[in-house]
Parts: sequence; structure tokens; C-alpha cells
Amino acid sequence: MNTWLHTASLLLTVCGLLSAIAAYRTTRTFRSALAVLLDFLTAAGLIRLAEDPSWNSILQAAAVIALRKLLTTGLTITLRNPAHRV
Repeated sequence: MNTWLHTASLLLTVCGLLSAIAAYRTTRTFRSALAVLLDFLTAAGLIRLAEDPSWNSILQAAAVIALRKLLTTGLTITLRNPAHRV
């Protein structure tokens, strides 16, 4: 079963990259592509957590979720207040 979970995690990561590229090509916004990619990476991290429930896996999944929250919050604040754009 570990091989199946590892393969599923890898497949989700690849699908996330392809979906992020498709989202960027469709919307032409980095924010939507990043959100799609981070959602897929979150799912892949949770599947990897089911494969190997070690502290290292828990920390990796938590880091991906925290990064996703931080980036989406930062992008939302930047989009709401255009004066802070670079």
C-alpha cells in the first residue's frame, strides 16, 4: 500500500503543476495558478502523511498548509490595496 500512496502523491504533484500551468494560461494571473498548485501540493502532502505518519511528514504537511495560507493572505492583501504593489 505504501507504493500506491507514494505513486498517488507523485501523481497529484504532477497534476498540480500541469493544472497550475493551465490555470495561468487561462486566467493570466499568477495568484490563481499559485492557489491551484498549493491546493494540489496540500493534497499530496496529506497523502504522504497517510503513507508515513512520522514527525517529518507531519511537519512537511504543516509547512505546505502554512505556506499556502501565508501566500494567499499576502496576495489577497496586495490585491485589495494596489498602492502596495511592486
